Amino acid sequence: MAKITLQGNPLETVGNLPNTNTKAPDFNLIAGDLSEKKLSDFSGNKLILNIFPSVDTGTCATSVREFNKKAASLENTKVLCISRDLPFAQGRFCGAEGIENVVMLSDFATGDFGKHYGLEIANGPLKSLHSRCIVVVNEEGNVTYTEQVSEVVDEPNYDAALKAL
Repeated sequence: MAKITLQGNPLETVGNLPNTNTKAPDFNLIAGDLSEKKLSDFSGNKLILNIFPSVDTGTCATSVREFNKKAASLENTKVLCISRDLPFAQGRFCGAEGIENVVMLSDFATGDFGKHYGLEIANGPLKSLHSRCIVVVNEEGNVTYTEQVSEVVDEPNYDAALKAL
């Protein structure tokens, strides 16, 4: 399990992120139209999984905005923004912000994504939400980069994630 903090207070995750040079675990997430999306739905694309607790917080919203800007110029790449927010909240945020270059996906139904990727917060006030992470997956479905952000309120390293593509 990863040891992280929320404003300096210690938290832990249920496990660790997938290892690099391994197959990315499959997932079943819910899109804005309530359809199910699996990893295989994005096969042949490079993926940046931008994972966070809730789009209704400042840092999470900033990461979606930043990746939305950067994703516009990326070829053969999809940015998947994943949280446990309801798809309706994700859609409301994207509509209000003019977010069009990322794919919002929700793990609200089961939380299995957070468990299988080892990033669900195990204790504290954000228990059961996702910790802030980045996972980069290549066209073959292999993990090429991961970042577990150690302080939940900090932003991820955007440049390192983009370089890993």
